[in-house]
Amino acid sequence: MLLLGGAATVQALTGVDYRIAAFLIPWGVILYTASGGLKATFLASYIHTAIIFSVLVTMVFVVYIKVYSSDTIYDFLDQTVSYSLVQCQEIFSDPETGDTFFEPGLYACGPVSGNNSGSYLTMLSSGGLMFGIINIIGNFGTVFVDQSYWQSAIAARPQAAARGYLLGGICWFSIPFSLATSLGLASTALMLPITSVEAGDGLVPPAVAVDLLGTAGAVLILIMLFMAIVSTGSAESIAVSSLVAYDIYRQYFNKEATGDQILKVSRIVIVVFGLFSGAFAIVLQTIGLSLGWVYLFMGIIIGSAVAPLWNMMTWSKASGTGAIIAAWSGLTLALIAWLVGASIQGGSISVANLGTNEVMLSGNLVAIFSSAFIHYVYSKFIDPHDYDFAELDEHIDLVEEDTSGLTAAEKDPVELEAAYIWITRRGYVLSFLLIILWPLLSVPAGVFSRGYFAFWVLIAIAWGFGAALAITIIPLVESKDEIYGILNGIWTKVTGKEIESAEEIAKHEFEDESDGTPLKEVDEEAPAVPETAISVSKAVAVEVEDEEEIHA
Repeated sequence: MLLLGGAATVQALTGVDYRIAAFLIPWGVILYTASGGLKATFLASYIHTAIIFSVLVTMVFVVYIKVYSSDTIYDFLDQTVSYSLVQCQEIFSDPETGDTFFEPGLYACGPVSGNNSGSYLTMLSSGGLMFGIINIIGNFGTVFVDQSYWQSAIAARPQAAARGYLLGGICWFSIPFSLATSLGLASTALMLPITSVEAGDGLVPPAVAVDLLGTAGAVLILIMLFMAIVSTGSAESIAVSSLVAYDIYRQYFNKEATGDQILKVSRIVIVVFGLFSGAFAIVLQTIGLSLGWVYLFMGIIIGSAVAPLWNMMTWSKASGTGAIIAAWSGLTLALIAWLVGASIQGGSISVANLGTNEVMLSGNLVAIFSSAFIHYVYSKFIDPHDYDFAELDEHIDLVEEDTSGLTAAEKDPVELEAAYIWITRRGYVLSFLLIILWPLLSVPAGVFSRGYFAFWVLIAIAWGFGAALAITIIPLVESKDEIYGILNGIWTKVTGKEIESAEEIAKHEFEDESDGTPLKEVDEEAPAVPETAISVSKAVAVEVEDEEEIHA
């Protein structure tokens, strides 16, 4: 999807053909991912995310602080829906010939069908409700089915994974929320000549950025877009290569594969997957499938896997065979419902008819709920299990028995249980607040007043700035020891001297400068510890350590 939107944006801003852009963009991912692997992906993702949020903050600042204000945007949005059909035709017309190119629903002008009072300033929107449900189902699918999420969680410590994913989700939400509130609403308020087709291609942000900042805006959006594509693309490349290398190559072709052999296969897959992604994006664009169309269709394809995966992770009686049957059956039923819905609503099956909100919604709902029902029935009445999750570790085969970085804490049941409880409680609460409570609290407002909209904008700005600070600063603070080690190594390599840490500096200040001994020695009046006692204490300590290692 990102390649679709990225290629369309590059073509709109630079004039480069979208086919060339779709082919060249993946090479930025292929080169460093194939050479650096998962560590390079983590480091690059941090840098790319910091740049993305920098551009986000800039755009929010420009729209609501530098150029306009919440009141100005409010007045513009209110005026946009006040125009009649004749006025809209006059606005969207050729200045030389006077011929209009306006079509209702194609440009943002006049009342919005399905919205309360035809306004953009409301949460009471049938189209918005349908898109929201489709968005939730599709993103459930991406999180559950996307291997890159699993890899990042497995690579992190339990406590770090729980807190990191919760904080990451909160920060991520600022991207659609803050960008839509700034660039999205600005495009409608300014009545830029952007068609619904172009909006589906992801061209709203670059159009507004160019209108507000000119060439600088185009450059910022291109940088932001490239960072998003490369960051996501590298994670997906590593995920696919790991699946092929471990779950296919090592499982079925070479069970005794070494680390070097798996690494070689992974690099080959990264290159192949990158080239395939570019070619597939070209095919989708050629047959007329835009970024928005594919985004709505996503839940139909992968939504049927959500419930079976959820059950397999949390329900001891879940059937593995039932999960496979449910996922494929749900996909089949979703495709049938999707095609039948398009035929009933539009009279025929076409790209346009298949892409309406109503038809996409029917396919998404059938995908997620049918698979959940099938898997429950199969596991409960046909093939019930009683799986002991404690046995899971026994069936995991390590490559070359490499346990580097794996400590006892990562396998401590107490710590795992604490992390599970921590994330479960907060995850459910946050989901309830964002998905149910927040929209419900916005319903009584009807059409937003000027003050209510100003408060909405304030939340969007604060969320965007807060997320930018958190996503940029917290990783640096948590990695201060590793950063110090790297800088110390570079400094030592260049100067031949090591950088003293804060602890070493404090220790030196505490020591007597005259003879180098600590200013406060051991109390001379305290009785000396017999040598035999020291030996016994050492032996006990060694024995305790050995027992802890055996227990671990």
